Amino acid sequence: MLSSVLRSKTAIEVNIRIMRAFTAMRSFFISNAHMFKRLETIEHNYLLVNRHLSEHDKKFEEVLTRLDEKESEPIEGFFFEGQIFDAYSLISDLIRKATRRIVLIDNYVDDRILKVLTKRKEGVSAIIYPDPRHSQISNDLRRHNAQYPRIEVRHCTNVHDRFLIIDDTVYLIGGSIKDLGKKIVAFSQMHQNPDNILSNLR
Repeated sequence: MLSSVLRSKTAIEVNIRIMRAFTAMRSFFISNAHMFKRLETIEHNYLLVNRHLSEHDKKFEEVLTRLDEKESEPIEGFFFEGQIFDAYSLISDLIRKATRRIVLIDNYVDDRILKVLTKRKEGVSAIIYPDPRHSQISNDLRRHNAQYPRIEVRHCTNVHDRFLIIDDTVYLIGGSIKDLGKKIVAFSQMHQNPDNILSNLR
């Protein structure tokens, strides 16, 4: 702007150079218009590919997350002496996982078992099968059922092991749930129809 106002020889020369520069730029843009068009197309395609890859990355991450969740569900193992919290945490996670029913077959049931069962989802039924010779929980159960969703009790006397049925999955537990973590106890998921067990209880 200054070079167009001033009348000196230097100003005139600068003004001419500016005009030549703009002319050269215009010529460059015109002669390379197809290149800019291609660059625009490449950028557009890059953005599309990036969006596509981003969607795939999300799906892939979701698959990996689900696999991790599935792998994190223990199939079998041991609770060693002192692992009281680990045992309590596992049983609580299994209880929360239920969508239809929870059935516990355990000769020695007390109020600690009732407390764990309060973690189940709404609408999930709960039935416990204690041995009446070893479990006296009628008072605790009455108080529990007055405050929380009802737990049904059916007695049985012909079972030695402990079983926890979550929907249609059966877990064999080597010791009473109330005592997990006090001694070494094994647990494992069984590939058995739970009705085979339930139909033989007496």
